[in-house]
Amino acid sequence: MSLELESWGVAPDGQPVERWTMRHEAGPVAVVATWGATLVSLRIPAPDGLRDVVLGFDALAPYLGAHPYVGAAVGRWANRIAEGRFTLDGTPYALACNAGLHHLHGGERGLSRAVWHASGGENADGPWLLLSVTSPDGEDGFPGTLRVSLRYGLRADALRLDWEATADRATLVNLTHHAYFNLAGGGDVLGHRLRVHADRFLPVDPGLIPTGELRPVDGTPMDLRHAVALGERVAADDPQVRIAGGFDHCWVLADAPGPLRSAAELVAPGGAPCLRVATTEPGLQVYTGNGLDGTLLGPGGVAWPRHGAVCLEAQRFPDSPNRPGFPDAILRPGQTYRQTTVYAFG
Repeated sequence: MSLELESWGVAPDGQPVERWTMRHEAGPVAVVATWGATLVSLRIPAPDGLRDVVLGFDALAPYLGAHPYVGAAVGRWANRIAEGRFTLDGTPYALACNAGLHHLHGGERGLSRAVWHASGGENADGPWLLLSVTSPDGEDGFPGTLRVSLRYGLRADALRLDWEATADRATLVNLTHHAYFNLAGGGDVLGHRLRVHADRFLPVDPGLIPTGELRPVDGTPMDLRHAVALGERVAADDPQVRIAGGFDHCWVLADAPGPLRSAAELVAPGGAPCLRVATTEPGLQVYTGNGLDGTLLGPGGVAWPRHGAVCLEAQRFPDSPNRPGFPDAILRPGQTYRQTTVYAFG
């Protein structure tokens, strides 16, 4: 097992950016950058040897430009808040709106465009990396100073993510990881088979804002209770699929949030490798790379096509602050936000 550190360039504000490589003696390798706490690469055992199963750039420069949160830690608020507005304890707040009329993934800066501080080590399970960042009071419109940590732990058969956050004022917190998975290592993911442990999902309006309904998946393309090929569903003639151009929806996980429990399984064409997702969160956003269009290039100049990856983002429900029926995501002084998500592979 080993943990390697290298300089990886400079952020726009002049801060140095580091890239850390975690190697497990059983084979898997994870590469993480301190820019956005970004998972740059995850190489796992596959029938043809180690295979990189996440999209990532081979240099820092593309991460500093415009891209759809490739591999990043996102927040303070993962997903959308309608019109960037919410009221907390009687006080209205207006957030940065960076997705048309709506707030998305923390706003114009967010945690994904910050330099995190990192330290690492090893234990019996394998190498680990602890990253931390502070979001100041008022950043992107959010109240309170928020301190966030994310610990990556690489095991023989899994990558584990443990989050914590505290705040000095009541605020909103909803954090997730935006890895783009392609278990085949290239091409599209339409032949991947996905199962999600959910009986309901959150339908959305044309702005991809949840309507507030928790709709049963029965009889819809969102019924993923048994593994199905993504290509069969993202091409469905269904209003919800047409709105998003595929999947960009949150599934309501079947078991109560809190304990770590199974959320989804993704299997490459041919049956290997596979990815199993477990989380403590109530929801899983499934995004089928609908906005990828071949203009972004990965290592070796390989273009990422439409539906070139799928994101499996464990999180609270989108627009929760404006939906009284959704679980709240308020963090108050003296409390600690905690979330664990595990991506196990085999």
